[in-house]
Amino acid sequence: MEIQVLGDSAAVAAEAAKIIAQEGRGAVAARGRFIMAVSGGQTPWQMLRALAGMDVPWSKVYIAQTDERVAPAGHPDRNLTHLRESLLERVSLHPELLCAMPVEAPDLEAAAVQYTRLLQEIAGTPPVLDLIHLGLGPDGHTASLVPGDPVLHVTGAGVAVTQPYQGRRRMTLTYPTLNRARRILWVVTGPEKAAMLLRLRDRDPTIPAGRVCQDRALVVADRAAAQLL
Repeated sequence: MEIQVLGDSAAVAAEAAKIIAQEGRGAVAARGRFIMAVSGGQTPWQMLRALAGMDVPWSKVYIAQTDERVAPAGHPDRNLTHLRESLLERVSLHPELLCAMPVEAPDLEAAAVQYTRLLQEIAGTPPVLDLIHLGLGPDGHTASLVPGDPVLHVTGAGVAVTQPYQGRRRMTLTYPTLNRARRILWVVTGPEKAAMLLRLRDRDPTIPAGRVCQDRALVVADRAAAQLL
């Protein structure tokens, strides 16, 4: 796993956007499309705003979600709400290229299966995404793979639904989907992430993030998050 350390969260957001744009152009040149999944967070929203102004072949870009909270449409807890504000309102993306997690469905387990099928339609069976953006929680969680949740043990499904975490259930990509990605891009900022970033670097399997494959992973972190490295 490669780790890049930059001065602050703004620099991290700008660099991560450049990396996504470069990966996107390369994927379109090689395979005719770019399929990425994005997570939430303050720095990622800055990253997506920066990405909106870059040279990206948007007509051939599919945007999926790494995870999503179960909440009503437009709710500020929803990653999709911020994804729309940060990126989708700023670029010309055909509606069919947005693959939003169906967390408003009455049957969440069936919705997770439906989302897996959608990913298979665009990314093959099993789906191989070109880039998955991940964050890192102070408790070591990534996507919505959180400590102690049964979803950590899912091996036969690409998408699953968690137990309540911080007040809400979540839909999330599982390890099999994460670990098939052509590129994992971690965006990690803030001093509260420092201890977990050290454990991530050391492939600590006792934290959820430590079980994500590092062979094709890149971490972009600020100095505060990287202070223990």
